[in-house]
Amino acid sequence: RRNLIINGAMQVAQRGTSSTGQTSGGYKTCDRWRVSITTQGTWTISQSSTTPNSDFSSSLKFDCTTADASPAASDQVAVETRLEAQDVAHLGYGNSDAKAITVSFWVRSNKTGTYTFEVFAQDPNRLNSTTYTIDSANTWEKKEITIPADTSGSGINSDSGIGLIVKWWLGAGSTFTGGTFTNNVWEANVNANRVSSSNVNLADSTDNEWYITGVQLEVGTNAS
Repeated sequence: RRNLIINGAMQVAQRGTSSTGQTSGGYKTCDRWRVSITTQGTWTISQSSTTPNSDFSSSLKFDCTTADASPAASDQVAVETRLEAQDVAHLGYGNSDAKAITVSFWVRSNKTGTYTFEVFAQDPNRLNSTTYTIDSANTWEKKEITIPADTSGSGINSDSGIGLIVKWWLGAGSTFTGGTFTNNVWEANVNANRVSSSNVNLADSTDNEWYITGVQLEVGTNAS
């Protein structure tokens, strides 16, 4: 597939279209999209009909229902999708001819500011984190991020295990923000370096909500 993401338009939600009172991780609504919550607020996760344009019928929505303005060190709130290793082994990580990838997505929130996007390679235990900004409140914005090829590490096995975890961070405690954040550089996984210290805390108010749809992950340096 040109697009390595499955259900990036959030059209399929076989578990149900809304899940309330969420304080822990797991698959809640839209298929293939896993919520990561560790006691950072309480959330309603839903498949929403709010979309950026007529190209899309659905989005994934996070709605904060109980705030947590002072997260503990290990707290987090995020959403991720996991790609099977044999579907991404062709990226050639760990070799001199490894390929760059580009992610594009539509995002919207009332809370403007800096957010962290992460690609984690499971087999070599390596990650690349970078930031994007939501500039205008309650406005759909399209983001494109190119992740350089990872020519170091042991590469991705061509098997049925986890290959890449693609993650959008919405809040994190010091366990994830307390180190040295290096923007858009592949490195060995260190939890403290994963999230920008400037990352917003979407859990700091029950007014906060965040939407995403139209997610594409493609080989190369341009989004189609």
